[in-house]
Amino acid sequence: MATKIFSPTPPVISATSATNKTPVLPKAIVSRCLGTSLSAVVAATAVLTMVPALPAAGEGNQAYKLYYGTAASAANYGGYGGNSDRKTSAEYVYDVPEGWKERLVSKVEKGTNGTDSEFYNPKKRTEKEYLTFLSGFRQLAPRDVILNNLALSDVELQDLIASADKVVSDEKKDEETGQVYYLYEIDGVGKHSLITVTCAKNKLYAHFVNAPAPEWNRDQDTLTHLRDSFKTVSSSS
Repeated sequence: MATKIFSPTPPVISATSATNKTPVLPKAIVSRCLGTSLSAVVAATAVLTMVPALPAAGEGNQAYKLYYGTAASAANYGGYGGNSDRKTSAEYVYDVPEGWKERLVSKVEKGTNGTDSEFYNPKKRTEKEYLTFLSGFRQLAPRDVILNNLALSDVELQDLIASADKVVSDEKKDEETGQVYYLYEIDGVGKHSLITVTCAKNKLYAHFVNAPAPEWNRDQDTLTHLRDSFKTVSSSS
């Protein structure tokens, strides 16, 4: 059942350990990459591997491609290269609309705020989807704890929640794998956000789909499809 969240004081998100005492989620550090050329960023960015995905009913002629994300650490970022099978090494997947562009994530940014991949609509760059991850999390904390502490590392998310007309959370379980996902929908002032969070491989993954209100009203079916397409994959998948 959907749950409206009211949590004025952000609690601490925790990663379960043998003693059940866990670290506080660090605040994001404003990253600066001075003197980094575009070629260096490209070299540090893994090659995009995508396969066609069929549109869901009600989405018209919108086509998608499936993105395979590796969630490599900053130290190993770019280590997969173009000669490896990215599909085999993927830890998560999600659909990307045909025509959307990839924003190259620098190694510095990856190391400071955990952004692993991002795509945007070139007609409206603020209509986008992206994924962040943090290591050292074995299981999910309560839903309100997760959302409030995600906001600790994202100023835009803090502002969106603070001014939101409605914040709703829900939970779903993949019947095939048993993987549990938290779903959040934030109806803010002039902006809509869909967030999916799960834990796997000792990591916390957060998938975001954001759009300004006009684009949300126009592309709601497509953006909801993007939210629903995200899932983690096992090493054997």
